[in-house]
Amino acid sequence: MGIGDILPFVAMFAVVYFFMIAPQMKRAKQEKAFAAELKRGDKVVTKSGMHGKIVDLNDKDNTCVIETLAGKIKFERSALSMEISRKLNAPVTVK
Repeated sequence: MGIGDILPFVAMFAVVYFFMIAPQMKRAKQEKAFAAELKRGDKVVTKSGMHGKIVDLNDKDNTCVIETLAGKIKFERSALSMEISRKLNAPVTVK
């Protein structure tokens, strides 16, 4: 068994790592930072599509209370959509 036999497996692992594992780890790190930097008053959207404003954050059980038109609802921080919530809180640019 020479180096020529092992090289395809090494190349396959490198492709899987750089196209699947590394981006997933980067996204997980970004979502963790997003959940950590949430504060009261932030407008957010849940992954299920519910819009609201954060009124309370609980660090003990990693939840937050969101005020919607229907009332106040308690969510896990991981249930918040990072992309849409960042777009809502981004400053408006006028062209």
